[in-house]
Amino acid sequence: MKAGVVHAREDIRYEEIKKPEPKAGQVLIKVKYTGICGSDIPRVNGDACHFFPNVLGHEFSGTIEEVGEHVTSLQPGDRVAGVPLVPCMKCEDCQKGNYSLCKHYSFIGSREYGSFAEYVVVPEKNAVKFEKEVSFEQGAFFEPTTVALHGLQRLDYQGGKTVAILGGGTIGLLTMQWANIFGAKKCVVFDIANERLDLAKRLGATDVINTLDEDYIKQAMDITDGQGFDYVYETAGNTATMKMAFKLAANKAGVCFIGTPTKDLTFSVEEWENMNRKEFTLTGSWMSYSAPFPGPEWELAAYYYKTGQLKFDDSLIFKKIPLSQIADAFKMFQTPGAVKGKILIDSEK
Repeated sequence: MKAGVVHAREDIRYEEIKKPEPKAGQVLIKVKYTGICGSDIPRVNGDACHFFPNVLGHEFSGTIEEVGEHVTSLQPGDRVAGVPLVPCMKCEDCQKGNYSLCKHYSFIGSREYGSFAEYVVVPEKNAVKFEKEVSFEQGAFFEPTTVALHGLQRLDYQGGKTVAILGGGTIGLLTMQWANIFGAKKCVVFDIANERLDLAKRLGATDVINTLDEDYIKQAMDITDGQGFDYVYETAGNTATMKMAFKLAANKAGVCFIGTPTKDLTFSVEEWENMNRKEFTLTGSWMSYSAPFPGPEWELAAYYYKTGQLKFDDSLIFKKIPLSQIADAFKMFQTPGAVKGKILIDSEK
C-alpha cells in the first residue's frame, strides 16, 4: 500500500510499504481522511518523532475492510472513526477508567503506524462506528471533537451559566458547541482573527470578542454584568490566553486549560492572586477517554453529528490534500499563519 513515511526531520515521503493484516481482535480500516493535528507538525518538521521510519496520522475516518478473529461488533463496510489511544488496561489508572492517564500506553499514529496511509490496523475497540448521515469529513473530526467534550466535562459543567472560550481554533469552536448543546446561557468566543470569530458566530456563539481590541475586558464584563464568566476554557495553549483566563473568571468559577502550552509560563503575584481572591477552580484536560473505553465522549460525538446538533462548517477545513502530496502539506506549516484551519489528507487520492 501507499503511505506517507517519515524518515527524518523534514523528510516525509510518499512510498510503498507492506499492507498490514488484522490479527485476532483487530480490524483493518481502509482510510478515507486524516486530519493533520498540531502534534504531528513537530514530528515531521521538528525532532519529536518517536522513531524512524514512522507513519503518523491519528485523526481519521474510513471503512472496515477486514476483521480479525473474535471481532464481533464490526463488519466489513462499516463507517468508522479511529480512536488512537491504546491503553495498557492493566495499570492502576486504567483499572480506574482513567485511560488518558495511562503511563504504559501506545498511540496509533505516533508510537505505532497510523493513518497517513491507505490502510491502518487497530484494535476492535479503537474503531467507533458512525451512521451514513455522518460524513467521512466529520468522522475525521471525531478525535478533536472528543478532546473538546472531555475538556468541557473536566469541570462540573452545568447549563444556565456563562461560558468563555479562549481561542477560536478547531478545539475552541468544538468546545463552544458542546457548551451550547449542554445548555450554556451565554457562550462567548475570544480570538484575534475576525474570520475565526465570524465562523464562531455561524456555529452558535452568543457573542465574539477580538482580544486585539483595547477594551476587550470591558466588553467581556458588560456581557456578564460585571461578574466574569462561570466557566472559562482555554484552548489555544498561548501565554496570553492562559493569563486572560484568570482575568475573565468570575468568583467561584471553573477554569480548564485544554490547550497545550509550548513555552514556559510565569504569572505575576497580582495575576496569580486572582485564583486566591476569586476562589476559582483550575484544572487541566488531557486527551479524550473515559470508561467504558473509549468513553461516552466518542458515542456522543457520533450521535450529535448524526442529529446535526454538532454543526459542521466547510470553513473548518482549510484544504483537502491527496496522500501523494503529503510532503507539500507539511511544508505549508513552515510559514507561520499560512494554514487557517484543518488540513485533511485524502488517502484515496
